[in-house]
Amino acid sequence: MQAMLDPRRLLRWIYIGRLSIGVAIFISAVFVWTQPDTPKVNLLIASLAFAMTTAVTVVSVVYSEIYKRPLRSNFLYLQSVFDLLLVTSVVHVTGGATSQFAALYILVIASSTLLLPLGGGFLIAALGNVLYVADVLWAADTALTVAVWLQLGVFVLVALGSGYLSVLLRREGEGKALVVAELLQLRLQADDILRNIRSGVLTVDSDGRLLYANPMAEQMLELDLLGRLGQPIVSAIAEVAPELAHAVRRSISDRVRTTRAEGLVTTSTREFSVGVTTTYTEGDGLRTNRTTTAIFQDISDLKRMETLRIRAERLEGIAELSAALAHEIKNPLASIRSAIEQLSRIPRAGDDERTLSALVMRESDRLARLLSEFLDFARVRVARTDQVDLVAIVREAATLASSHPDRRDGVRVTCVVPNGGSLIIEGDEDLLHRAIFNLTLNAVQASPPNGEVRLEAGMLDAEQQPLGAGFDAGSVAVRVSDDGPGVPPDIRERLFDPFFTTKPGGTGLGLAVVQRAIEAHRGLVFFDSAGQRGGTRFTVILPRTHTGVRAFFGAAV
Repeated sequence: MQAMLDPRRLLRWIYIGRLSIGVAIFISAVFVWTQPDTPKVNLLIASLAFAMTTAVTVVSVVYSEIYKRPLRSNFLYLQSVFDLLLVTSVVHVTGGATSQFAALYILVIASSTLLLPLGGGFLIAALGNVLYVADVLWAADTALTVAVWLQLGVFVLVALGSGYLSVLLRREGEGKALVVAELLQLRLQADDILRNIRSGVLTVDSDGRLLYANPMAEQMLELDLLGRLGQPIVSAIAEVAPELAHAVRRSISDRVRTTRAEGLVTTSTREFSVGVTTTYTEGDGLRTNRTTTAIFQDISDLKRMETLRIRAERLEGIAELSAALAHEIKNPLASIRSAIEQLSRIPRAGDDERTLSALVMRESDRLARLLSEFLDFARVRVARTDQVDLVAIVREAATLASSHPDRRDGVRVTCVVPNGGSLIIEGDEDLLHRAIFNLTLNAVQASPPNGEVRLEAGMLDAEQQPLGAGFDAGSVAVRVSDDGPGVPPDIRERLFDPFFTTKPGGTGLGLAVVQRAIEAHRGLVFFDSAGQRGGTRFTVILPRTHTGVRAFFGAAV
């Protein structure tokens, strides 16, 4: 069908058939030319037919195959007319009306109706009839017989049937071309989607050979997948993502689909969690085999968001408890301190009594300060919302931290802010300043002599926002980095817990207050630490406006 619908492919078969006929008639003439009863005119016609066939075919091949010129109607008409003349010469030298080669007219007429429009095919059929009748009359020199009229009728029927078939084929070809074009468009759209989604997609056959992988799969696994198409790949995947490889193997061998499984991907640069889904399709066992497709996505942001949600709920409960205990303890503590102070002023009090009284008052003052910090932690709320320039807050926090007494010698605080010089968001300026300053001061205190603390502020686009953050109106980020010793792995889970501290004399409320202050603005706080290699970075993400923020946490903060 493709050959019949494609003019160039059909012409190639016509060239082959034409040369075959020319060579055959020439060889026949060579074998019989020595016989005394052979008409010399037939030898001349056969020789001329062979020469003309060779010349016309070579010119046509150069035109249509080498130079790839467009196949215009004049070129196609010339091909059909020449084929009629060639067949007529063959019929003439082989007996005219009694020739068995008259059926070649049928092939020429049928091919012409496929190459030419419907009217052109009928025109070639009419010309073939004229040539056949003329040759019969010239060779036989008699009236037309019934056999000749029947032959002419066959030519007409072939023209009609071939024309009808040509119309049907063209309609089917047009429909097939539309289907192919639509399928190609869908394939391009699907390929574009797979190339740009944030999920890795790979397909393997029943033997574990890689059939397809999108660029995100290569990026996430850090494997040369596209360069290993057609090769076994499951073992290589198992080295970096064992759970993903196990899910693929189960789907291949046991026909088990995996839904919402979790796994760990460990590459040379990072370690992160992925969600894995697999499915399979059964082949027909002949042309296609069973295939398995795995879709996996980096869910580390989602897991961190879930951790933040749990932490927010825990901090909210601790804050309420802290506020209640602080109120219950503060008033009796003030009474105890006042009573001890009065007892220490009694004239008969000795040195021991005064020393003990001073100790009790000093410890009472320390407990009072601690209770005040508890109350500050519990009362972290957005008091008022204004248009706040985050760049100004970052610069002021950097200036204050640079002059703090806890800064070691040579520690530099560097600010990197947008060229425009401002980032306007909605928020409580005092609360945001307190959070950014606490992070900056922690970084300064953690940095070694001659170290550097780096503050960066800028806009985040949609691709940079954590999955599930819900900042529909856009967001900004503040990053505070240091080159200190890093956070040991064994305390990272407790870093934001209230009352947990590694500093001598610390209350353990600094980062907890930062957490609550940012969450009060419906923002997020993340941290990354290189551990033994040194360096810690805290990232604060804040929505530009509070409207258009889809709530993530279970309760308002």
